[in-house]
Amino acid sequence: MSRDQLPPDLHTHTQFSWDTTAGDMDGSCARAVELGLPAIAFTEHTDFVSWTVDAALLPERMARHLADPTHLAPPPLDVAGYLEAVDRCRAKYPTLKIITGVELGEPHWFAEQAAALLAGAPFERVIGSLHSLSVDGRHRLVEDEYALRGVPEVLRDYFAETIRMIETCGDFSTLTHLDYPVRYLPAGYEFRLADFEDEVREVLRVLAGTGRALEVNTRRTLEPDLLRWWREAGGTAVSFGSDAHRPDMVAAGFAEAASLAESTGFRPGRHPYDHWIR
Repeated sequence: MSRDQLPPDLHTHTQFSWDTTAGDMDGSCARAVELGLPAIAFTEHTDFVSWTVDAALLPERMARHLADPTHLAPPPLDVAGYLEAVDRCRAKYPTLKIITGVELGEPHWFAEQAAALLAGAPFERVIGSLHSLSVDGRHRLVEDEYALRGVPEVLRDYFAETIRMIETCGDFSTLTHLDYPVRYLPAGYEFRLADFEDEVREVLRVLAGTGRALEVNTRRTLEPDLLRWWREAGGTAVSFGSDAHRPDMVAAGFAEAASLAESTGFRPGRHPYDHWIR
């Protein structure tokens, strides 16, 4: 696939996402132009949760947001500053379509807060994500759950909670990084998607039933079966997201991801910045 055929990167983060110290909206736009992307969406993190954590295990970029030694409380998104930065970049990079957006974390747990955020800002793209599980009244990041329970149990709980999020929250148009918990598996654990086929297929079936899109997230090696199962579940659209938290990662792995999507029957939409459809 040639560079000018790369799909838009519809999931990126800049300095306005609380969990990055290397984000740079201007730099990400410059990288997108260099790659010939038709569009880029800045889907900044918005998390209303307070996580129970072990401060000693947190990277500094996250530890700076500790509310106390055992709780991580992400700050609110600076919506006004974010929109001003978007306007500056649109003026500086007129050939690049820049899409405003937000990544809602666990929005089904915080319906009122999510609704208020979306009502007060003109976000063009809203993606939904699950980073954590709620156990005994405590919210913990998935990666922390591995220290407390077996991997298969955590993964199955994650997929079940993802279904609850899809069924009870209609605020997002795309489900992002379904493989999020696989990124943080304990060292030595050999993950096979086929071991969780029933659970993953059920997530895809429920998502397809809502007419929403599945994101092809390129932060880790792609699972070819995932797109095939998505098509078999009746899924009609995919988007592509690098989940980049710094400019040099924008559209990373997109040539391979686009080729995989094509081989599964998905094609670019009417406009270069649209979801791919079948």
